[in-house]
Amino acid sequence: MEPQLLHSVGDGIATVVIHHPAKRNAMTAGMWRALPPLLDGLAADPAVRAVVLTGEGDTFCAGADISTLRGSSDEAQGLAVRAEDALAAFPKPTLAAVRGYCVGGGSQLAAACDLRFAQAGALFGVTPAKLGIVYPASATRRLVSLVGPATAKYLLFSGELIDAERALRTGLVDEVLAGDELDKRVAEFTRVLAARSLLTQASAKEFANGRTDRDAHWARQARGSGDTAEGVAAFLERRPPRFTWTTPGPGPSGG
Repeated sequence: MEPQLLHSVGDGIATVVIHHPAKRNAMTAGMWRALPPLLDGLAADPAVRAVVLTGEGDTFCAGADISTLRGSSDEAQGLAVRAEDALAAFPKPTLAAVRGYCVGGGSQLAAACDLRFAQAGALFGVTPAKLGIVYPASATRRLVSLVGPATAKYLLFSGELIDAERALRTGLVDEVLAGDELDKRVAEFTRVLAARSLLTQASAKEFANGRTDRDAHWARQARGSGDTAEGVAAFLERRPPRFTWTTPGPGPSGG
């Protein structure tokens, strides 16, 4: 099978699989280009409540497939940044399920997700210093927001790999699971996400990401959504809520 991004949707969860096992799921130019339109489609799909990003087999993503990026370094980096930014801006919850190597461009993709669950034994690295590459400003800021300036500098200056336990301590990942527990935990947690109010999640994601000009927009969405009334009614009636608000069009990223 050619290197590609595979995806499936079930029970409200879209699973996107980085599929290039011959090169530890390294991202080709075509895969970088394919991610933003794939995410646009998932954002517009009311059946999708959250997205899980993972890699084929025992590796998340070992970075960019340099052999497919024969243009200028600026062009290659631009493809990765556009894909990463599209993932970060996705209006629904995103979770990276990480096994094995999560390095270079793979670490950028994982950092662009809202949450990261890792299998014990996973290895993380931010490696531009090994290639003499200026790491993108947006990716650097995102990394700093996760792990703080000191750990970001350690990773960027050295290019050294860190294990899942250290990644957990520094905030790079949110949970570390034993090998046979990762899939079970991801399925369990995404069921929780799918049952919650997407209105709450989408607005909280924007606010947490620093958006400061959308208070009135979200107030309008809340008034028209019915989610608050449903949540209160479900609580009083001691039943699970049935939230119905979903992101309009490709998502609430506009003004």
